[in-house]
Amino acid sequence: MPEVRLIGDDGNQIGVVSRDEALRYAQQRDLDLVEVAPDARPPVCRILDYSKYKYEQEQKAKSARRHQKQVTVREIKLRPKIAENDYETKKGHVERFLKHQDKVKVTIMFRGREMTHPERGERLLLRLAEDVGELGSIEQRPNQDGRNMTMTLAPTGRAEDADTGEHEAVEPEAAAEQPQRRRRGSRRERGALPQQQEHRQQQAEPESAAAADADGDGDAASADAPAADEPAADEPAADEPAADEPAADEPAGSDDAGASPTAGGF
Repeated sequence: MPEVRLIGDDGNQIGVVSRDEALRYAQQRDLDLVEVAPDARPPVCRILDYSKYKYEQEQKAKSARRHQKQVTVREIKLRPKIAENDYETKKGHVERFLKHQDKVKVTIMFRGREMTHPERGERLLLRLAEDVGELGSIEQRPNQDGRNMTMTLAPTGRAEDADTGEHEAVEPEAAAEQPQRRRRGSRRERGALPQQQEHRQQQAEPESAAAADADGDGDAASADAPAADEPAADEPAADEPAADEPAADEPAGSDDAGASPTAGGF
């Protein structure tokens, strides 16, 4: 009958017992008999609650994955006769990758007779490593593989602190000296943009000029027109009689008073 090394539910070692005796011991405590070290001689078994044990193992694995840092390897390719401007551009890419906590694989590609001077490629790689020394360090030194020479750079701790945003604690006095950043309001709070204000002013100027012209024309017309209550200078007054018309009280035949009597008088 096979034997096992039994560990109790309290973590204490019971000793080497038979398999049936270990099963009876677990059944008496309403627990499970779990083999935790099958390669040992004799195998190690433990009495525990298997459901609880499985749950704890899953939580440990999840916690380990949460704290695990995933590293990405980026690659930059250079030529031994690279121009200075191109070199500065490539160096900027390497610095950006290192700030994001990515490893960088730098590759020098040789062509034709450039293979006879591999030291030029090595000098270029070491120069690049020195230029980005504040952000990364050499993890793998320059190594030539056929027509290519490679070097691996890894981010340093200082780059990690800069990326995670961890800063030293600021004392209250120093914090008071730092200027407070003013909050910018929304577009509605700030009003229209300068371009919109200028456009509105340009639209308002013709309208105001037209309104001013209309008011000026109206004032001139009102000044030239005579008043409604005053009579015109050339128009005779309504109450005065005309010079040629006889007066109303004078008889019509007053002008012929001295004329001879008519034939009826004879």
